[in-house]
Amino acid sequence: MVQGGVPERSLLVAVGEAGTGKTTFGLQFLHEALSNGERAVFITLEESRGRVIQSADEKGWAFSEHADRGNLAVVDIDPIEMANSLTSIRNELPRLVEEFGASRLVLDSVSLLEMMYDDQSTRRTEIYDFTTALKEAGVTTMLTSEASEDNPFASRYGVIEYLTDAVVVLRYIRPEDFRETRLAVEIQKIRDANHSRETKPYEITHEGISVYRQANIF
Repeated sequence: MVQGGVPERSLLVAVGEAGTGKTTFGLQFLHEALSNGERAVFITLEESRGRVIQSADEKGWAFSEHADRGNLAVVDIDPIEMANSLTSIRNELPRLVEEFGASRLVLDSVSLLEMMYDDQSTRRTEIYDFTTALKEAGVTTMLTSEASEDNPFASRYGVIEYLTDAVVVLRYIRPEDFRETRLAVEIQKIRDANHSRETKPYEITHEGISVYRQANIF
């Protein structure tokens, strides 16, 4: 679906409801980098460091080994603390990426960051500054975002998709006959790259997200 891949140093977001595999997608995104001998950073605002590593290990991705070797940094941050020190973290991110030599970074999830701001204008400004810092760090970054309660194609606050270079939507499709709820993925945009406009079914397996490229959603 991503024809030729996501351009290096771009900023992408995976938008989806709970249970659609956003975190799995992020782990898989880093697994690909680690498999190619690159270094990676996973920042979680939702799980503990140990739980993230365990979850990846259970899928056969050996995050514990990569962390022990120094190829992977898994950082868990309390979202309340992050809101209080967002400026310092934003300033530290480029240095962390440069010193660690990471080629990919995942932040799971940006929605928890956005929730810290009651004012829409402040939220937009803070998240804009944060995404700018990530781009300046020169790392290919994936953010995860909860979908809006009213619209599965939009993020919770409708901000992050305008600040990123690529948007991937993971969503449920519930047929009218209620026989089986399915998962479907589509790419809304990728700047400077060609991509499929089709909606494809996928499954979350013990090896991660598997897209059925030959099938279509009707």
